[in-house]
Amino acid sequence: MRTIVKFTNLFLICVLIASCNNDKTKAAKTEDAVDAKAIPTAAAKSYSSVNGIINWSGAKLAYDHKGTLKLQSGIFSAEGNKIKSGDFVIDMASLTNTDLASDPGKKDKLEGHLKSGDFFDVETFPTATFSITSVADADTDEANCMITGNLTMKGVTKSVTFPALVVAKEDGTLTAISDKFKINRTEWGIKYGSGITGAIANEAISDNFTLQISLKAK
Repeated sequence: MRTIVKFTNLFLICVLIASCNNDKTKAAKTEDAVDAKAIPTAAAKSYSSVNGIINWSGAKLAYDHKGTLKLQSGIFSAEGNKIKSGDFVIDMASLTNTDLASDPGKKDKLEGHLKSGDFFDVETFPTATFSITSVADADTDEANCMITGNLTMKGVTKSVTFPALVVAKEDGTLTAISDKFKINRTEWGIKYGSGITGAIANEAISDNFTLQISLKAK
C-alpha cells in the first residue's frame, strides 16, 4: 500500500511539473519597490475615465481556476500609443471566479477562500494599487510598451515589469492590453498551500499566478 501511495504522489508531482513546463506564459520581472514616479510629458494627453479588467488564473496540480478583478479607478497620461504615467486602484472585493459558473456552491466557496486571510485578506486590504514608475519602448507584434510600476497588494509593494500593447484611436479612446504574465504570490506574503510552507502532492498550490490587464479609457 505504501508503494502505491508513493507512486501516486510521485505521479501527481510529475503532472504538476509537466503542466508548468508546458505553460509558455513568461514571468514578470519583479524587484524591490522603486522610489520614483513616472511624470507625464507636456505633450501627453490625460485620461481619467478608465474602465479595466484583470484576468487571473492560478493552478493546483493538473487543473487551474480562472477569474477576473475590476479596476476601481484609474488616471494616466499617454503620448500617442505610448503610456507616460499612471495610477490605478484595483477593487479586490470584485474578485470573481469564472470557471465554476455551473457549480455555484464551489464557486462561492473558492471566492470566499481567495478573499480570506489565507490569500488576499480583502476585509483588511479591500484594494490593491499599481503606480507606473517608468515606461520603455517595446517592439514586438504583441507589445509596444514595457511598463514598470509598483504593485501594492496585501500591504506589500514590489516593482513589476511587463509588456503591453497600447493603441490610441481617432475617436479619442485608448486601449491597453498586457501580455499574460506571471507573478510569484509569495513575494506579497501569500503563502497558503505553497511548497515553501511544506505543502506537498495534492495539497500544493502553484506559487505563480497569471495576470492579463485590459483597459479602455477616454
